Amino acid sequence: MNDISYGLLIALAIALLFAAFTDIRRRQIDNWLNGAIALGAPVFWWASGMALWPDVAIQLGVAVAAFAVFAGMFAMKMMGGGDVKLLTVLALWITPFNFMQLLLIMALAGGALTVVMFFWHTARRQKERLAIPYGVAIAFGGLWVLAVNYMPSGVIAAQAA
Repeated sequence: MNDISYGLLIALAIALLFAAFTDIRRRQIDNWLNGAIALGAPVFWWASGMALWPDVAIQLGVAVAAFAVFAGMFAMKMMGGGDVKLLTVLALWITPFNFMQLLLIMALAGGALTVVMFFWHTARRQKERLAIPYGVAIAFGGLWVLAVNYMPSGVIAAQAA
């Protein structure tokens, strides 16, 4: 990876933080943000030296599969539309193995977030339906994967010391 790739990954990390923040505040992840993340992916592919075949084709295939699965979950009212789009555009950036890692970390973080939100909701005796800002869990999973798999090993070793 080169400096351009790392700069793009930093931009992606900032976008994930912004998605989490807006989901907490408004329970919404904006289309313009998902669009910007999607438009950044081809630049990242180019900067990372990915070949059109099979690398980029695999990224596109995983994104299409992710959209199909998560759109189905949206149709069953199990997931919000912004969450579906955010996961789909993240699949454009992250290798298939790392995307599976993201989904696992996201599920664990989402479970913890749901428990915390349930107790907060109950303690405040709120009557309306509990709405989980799942963009927070998605962002956490994405940031985890970026930190563990895409950061230079020297940076992580320096932070661990």
